[in-house]
Amino acid sequence: MPRRSRIDAPGALHHIIARGIERKAIFRDDHDRADFLERLASNLQKSHTSCYAFALLPNHFHLFLRTGATPISTVMRRVLTGYVVAYNLRHRRQGHLFQNRFKSISCQEGRYLLELVRYIHLNPLRARIVEDLQSLDRYPYCGHSRLMGRVKDGWQDTRYILSMFGEAISRARRQYKQFVAEGIPQGRRPELIGGGLVRSVGGWGAVKKLREMGSYQKGDARILGDGEFVESVLAQAEESLERKFDLKANSYDFEKVVDRVAKLMGLKRDEVLAPGKYEKIVAARSLLCFWAVSELGISQTQLAMWFKISQPAISMAVSRGEQLAKDNHFSIMGA
Repeated sequence: MPRRSRIDAPGALHHIIARGIERKAIFRDDHDRADFLERLASNLQKSHTSCYAFALLPNHFHLFLRTGATPISTVMRRVLTGYVVAYNLRHRRQGHLFQNRFKSISCQEGRYLLELVRYIHLNPLRARIVEDLQSLDRYPYCGHSRLMGRVKDGWQDTRYILSMFGEAISRARRQYKQFVAEGIPQGRRPELIGGGLVRSVGGWGAVKKLREMGSYQKGDARILGDGEFVESVLAQAEESLERKFDLKANSYDFEKVVDRVAKLMGLKRDEVLAPGKYEKIVAARSLLCFWAVSELGISQTQLAMWFKISQPAISMAVSRGEQLAKDNHFSIMGA
C-alpha cells in the first residue's frame, strides 16, 4: 500500500516519534543527545515551531510540537538529516539510522494536550533511565526538567504549559509536578499513540459498541482525537489537496503568484521582487513567501537563495505573510 501523506497546517499539534532502525540505539552517549537537542533547538527557533514536551530514549525519541511557519516534515528533515550525518561520522558508520519515516500524530488540543505532555515526560521513568520523579526533575534529556526550572536553555515553550497550572510560576510548577506524579501509576498508555476515535474511546471493542448503538464516527491512525476532530482534520487535509490540484490545473507557478501579489498590493511586478525595507514592499514580499511555501511547496531555503537573504528572515516573512493574508482575507486565486 502507498504510504499516506502527513496531515499538517500552521498551528497544528503533533506528537512525533522516531525509532532507530531494527530498534537499535540512536543515542549512544550524552554527546549524541546534546548534538540532537542543539540541532532541534536551532531548527525550532528558525521556523517558529513551538515545543511543549520531549524525551530522548536510547533507541527512539518523542516530541510534542506545534507547527509554525514551516511544515513539520521540513523541520524534522533538517534536524534528522544533519544529526544522522554527524552521528555516522562520529561513530564511523554508514547507512540509515532511523526506521522508516518518523511517525507524526495530529492531536486534538483540549483534553489531549496535557495528557501527552505528561505521557511523553514520564518516558524516561517508565524506561528506568531515571529512578524516581526527583531524578526526572533534573534529567537534561527530557522536557520535564525545563518545566521544573532545573534546566534553562530557552528553546522549549514552558510558559504555555505552566500557565495551565496557575499564574504564579512556583505554584504552577508544584501543580504540574503533582499532575505528572498522578500519571505514574497509569503506566504505558497505548491509547495516546494515535488512532483517532479507535484509541480515544478505548479500542476497537468500544468502537464496535458505539456502532451497535448507531454511532458511526471516523478514525485515522494519523490523528489523536474524537470523531468530530478526526472528521475536521481530514476535511481540511482534503481541502488542501483540492486547492493544490486547482492551482496546478490553473497553471499557478511562482511567476503567476508574483503577479497576483502585485495586483493585491497595488504594486508593479518588479517592485514585489525588489530588495529594500519600504513597508509596502516588505508586506508584498512576505505575502509572496507565505503563498510560495504554503501553496506552491517551494522550500524556504530556495526562497532565501532567490531573495539573497537568510533562511530565518524568510521564515519570519512567511509568518508575516500568513497574518497579512488572514487579516485582509487575501486569496491566492482570483481575477
